[in-house]
Amino acid sequence: MSGNDAIEVLSADACWTLLRTAAVGRLAVLAEGGPDIFPVNYVVDGGTVVFRTGAGGKLTAALGTAPVAFEADGSEGGRAWSVVLKGRAEQVRGTEGLLDTLGLRLHPWQAGEKGRFVRIAPSELSGRRFPVAGPEAWRTALSEGPRAAEE
Repeated sequence: MSGNDAIEVLSADACWTLLRTAAVGRLAVLAEGGPDIFPVNYVVDGGTVVFRTGAGGKLTAALGTAPVAFEADGSEGGRAWSVVLKGRAEQVRGTEGLLDTLGLRLHPWQAGEKGRFVRIAPSELSGRRFPVAGPEAWRTALSEGPRAAEE
């Protein structure tokens, strides 16, 4: 395996730098007794991740008693990255907190009532960068076998 094939464990600074480059991440929560995942537009604010949402299941689950996980990823130059943070989500409250948060460039892709701001301050942060494998890496003897007719 060459140096370019190696998985690189990212520092906390590198994780935050990469998180600042993506617009969408995935929020993982425990909801109604099971796991659920929601795509969210987010911004990095200091050492936290902030997203907007409306009232509903996502907000209720995020603010519940269980910690949440948040993941974002991307790729550049034949290498991909993935950053995961875990921690507690808290709704931003109070005049000062809300005014500070309103100044963030946080624009959800989906329209609708999204007046609640949620901040995740991580207790754990990890990230990896790795080479992207091309389709030839997964080719097997069966790859060239006969196929069923298209339906």
